[in-house]
Amino acid sequence: MDPNNLKSAVESVLFASGEPIKVSKLAKILNVDKPEMENALMQLGAEYVGKSAGITLVKSGDEVQLATNPANAEFVSQMMKSELQEDLSQAALEVLSIIAYRSPVTRSDIELIRGVNCSYTLRNLLLRGLIERKDNPKDNRGYIYVVSFEFLKKLGLESIEKLPDYETLSKDDRIDSIVKTAEEQQSQEAEIKPTELVNQS
Repeated sequence: MDPNNLKSAVESVLFASGEPIKVSKLAKILNVDKPEMENALMQLGAEYVGKSAGITLVKSGDEVQLATNPANAEFVSQMMKSELQEDLSQAALEVLSIIAYRSPVTRSDIELIRGVNCSYTLRNLLLRGLIERKDNPKDNRGYIYVVSFEFLKKLGLESIEKLPDYETLSKDDRIDSIVKTAEEQQSQEAEIKPTELVNQS
């Protein structure tokens, strides 16, 4: 893949993810070998530094993630404080409901149910302390989300099983059907090589 196209694709995937991704997984997604991916990440990180960009590339071990430039921390902090003082948005309430009734649940399952990217909403709920993120025991590359003790405390509940209609909604076959159908569609779309998508753009 052309180096510039590869860097562009890496940036898009990291932005859409909103979470740390293993370099090996990135390489697999974009159909390149790991050394080529490492080189693309190094160049991308250097470009951010060189042009004093508002975002930066953070690498920890074998994981990488896009983050805000530390130089802009004051402004980002003001924005986040403003968010936390506001009421939960409709999107946040929907995501919180899915986590409460279907937990433990992965981000991909939440997005399959809602049909949109939920990275921003999940981050907001994490900052508010309403949900928790834990390592996925079935996939060490990802995470699962559950409601927090703070969430239960705010609602005055002893456990999530005390939520209204929990027994019914937590086992709703219609939701499982939505997830299964969406996963099948994704599987069919995955047959198109990422390199073909880049070349078409």
